[in-house]
Amino acid sequence: MTTVVVGAGIIGTAIAYELQKRGRQVVLIERDAVGRGASYGNMASIAVTEFMPASRPSVWRQIPGWMLDPEGPVRVRPAYMPKLLPWFARFVAASRPGKMRRLEAEGAALCKRVYDDLLPLLRETGLEGELTQEGCLSLYSDEAEFRADREHIEILERFGFPHRRLTGEEARELEPELSDSIGLAVLFPQNRSLRDPFRLVTALADRFAALGGEIRRGAVTGFDRSDRNTAVRLAGGDPIPADDVVIAAGAYSGLLSKMLGEPMPLETERGYHTQIMAPGISMRHSIIWPARAFMVTPTAGGIRVGGTVEMAGLDAAPDYRRAKITVRRAQTALPNLRCEDFSEWMGHRPALPDTVPVMSASAKVPGVFYATGHGHLGVTYAATTARLMGDLITGAAPPLDMRPYRIDRF
Repeated sequence: MTTVVVGAGIIGTAIAYELQKRGRQVVLIERDAVGRGASYGNMASIAVTEFMPASRPSVWRQIPGWMLDPEGPVRVRPAYMPKLLPWFARFVAASRPGKMRRLEAEGAALCKRVYDDLLPLLRETGLEGELTQEGCLSLYSDEAEFRADREHIEILERFGFPHRRLTGEEARELEPELSDSIGLAVLFPQNRSLRDPFRLVTALADRFAALGGEIRRGAVTGFDRSDRNTAVRLAGGDPIPADDVVIAAGAYSGLLSKMLGEPMPLETERGYHTQIMAPGISMRHSIIWPARAFMVTPTAGGIRVGGTVEMAGLDAAPDYRRAKITVRRAQTALPNLRCEDFSEWMGHRPALPDTVPVMSASAKVPGVFYATGHGHLGVTYAATTARLMGDLITGAAPPLDMRPYRIDRF
């Protein structure tokens, strides 16, 4: 049987590899180069403690104030606001207390599986060296900042994710470059980092091709259907016959689902990073500072600084002031950090209003499957998504209840 996977980021590439390994003949389609979307510029973190839904009231109540602050952690371009309103209404609806508890459990269920699926994938592909052993430090200037983040810590405690509170001095023993203004920190030992997330995707694509998988470049323009999907059409090319189709095109998946008559409330959270190749410091752990909305990770041969969210759609030009904001904030935690020999990047994260991904068979078109909406956790969930989608597509029994991740839940 032939399966066409649309999207060669970390999610689509991992699914393609899994299916090819299971004996399917897989064609992996990418509109650009393999791994050049969000998988290229993510913060290289296996962030198993970051499943808390963004739709909680403590977040959306602050959004009006953030929108008035040009340097706030969330920025909505005014011209895009009318288009965003239906998505935002679903975002607020997901914050009901009972719904929030379900979403927390659904995210935790995925995160608890991450290393069960990721470590075997890395071993069998010879990519174990891509994963570091160090965890992530969450920083706080004082007890007030820590209390403001207490909701996050309490959720981790409820689901049994390990963490350890540190004094500022203990944090500086782990990362000597940290500022004296850091009063305390929390170590998340399971939030390990990748040495280079782009290299991981391209290496996995190479392993997929070595198993006989085919990689095609082109933009999908439509689908052929009778009683089920039968082919995928590419711009300027012949249709690609398909017994099954997997839509794993990140933030572009919503456009494809509309072509299939099955729209989903998928938005893009535009993320920015600055990759600094001459930072003047060295680091072992990644760091986050929740109150200042940035993250710093040693990766890709240098230090990467990212954070904040911009809502402006798929077509608006980048605003690299967002990247500069996070660098300035990072320098408050790392006063010796220099921004020399650097590049700036913007990419599109696929965002669903309840912050839980879609991993599902189509509810309308036989032979179509969806794997998208992973938000900030694409690289975190990639191996688990591949395992679960592999089971769904081949008819095996997945190790999790997949009903919470169905496309028709909205």
